[in-house]
Amino acid sequence: MTQVEPRVSNTTLFHCSDLHFGHPAVPEQYEAIEAIIELRKYDVVAISGDVSQRGRAGEFQRARSFIQRAERAGSEVIVVPGNHDVAWWQAPFGFGDPTAMYRKYRKYICDDIEPVLRIAGSTFVGLNTSQGMIMEALTWNLRDLSIIGYVTREQIARARAEFERSRADDARVIVMHHNPVKGELSQRHGLKNTQRILGAYAEMHVDLVLCGHDHQEAVHYIEHTKKGTIISTAGTISNRSRGGRPSSVNSIRITPTEIEVSTLLWSEDVANFVAGPVKCFTR
Repeated sequence: MTQVEPRVSNTTLFHCSDLHFGHPAVPEQYEAIEAIIELRKYDVVAISGDVSQRGRAGEFQRARSFIQRAERAGSEVIVVPGNHDVAWWQAPFGFGDPTAMYRKYRKYICDDIEPVLRIAGSTFVGLNTSQGMIMEALTWNLRDLSIIGYVTREQIARARAEFERSRADDARVIVMHHNPVKGELSQRHGLKNTQRILGAYAEMHVDLVLCGHDHQEAVHYIEHTKKGTIISTAGTISNRSRGGRPSSVNSIRITPTEIEVSTLLWSEDVANFVAGPVKCFTR
């Protein structure tokens, strides 16, 4: 009998978020990460929302150029909308045309606002948490209007179905914009019903969640009774970093046995991103 060797597939992943092309963007920072992507030849570049600042055509066009450059470098790219990319005023509380909220995003970035990417060893499922101004995302804080993210039960069911189509040993990765873990400085969740959502991710054996929104880098391990989930929150590539912290991105390596998340921090001294904290987790 011929013995079949187990498949060994490693995935290298570049995770960035909150690029905010427009007034807040810092050209030397996004040009530096373009160079890093070209040099390191990542398997996947994941952008977890807010590619624009005010949802303007020129901002989306620059973001599209960023995406195309990563694709030319040989990377697969998966991107989801952030709240800055959504024209919520087109359909506040469902009044209007909800499809108009994503018109420019779909035109310049991607027609699919919840893309799925399958490569050897990993499955990435995009979830659109940026749903504009809706009743379900309301809080007692007026400044949260159109800012807080929301995930429906239908979205969870769709993500579960997509993962069930994957190989049993694939790494399961969710890409979304809003942070499900409270930010250290902001002391705020970006997402409503975080316990329900994280519980659902555990039930469907999600290994890794890629998000942003909080403008502060963080890596968390959420331990559940069924399965632990790693949360990679990328910082911003703009002048809007929280608490005066440097801009940041995450460089991630997924193997059949572990997930390693390395944070790269912007250094004014060398005008480039330099190595920051590294965390390694057993799958």
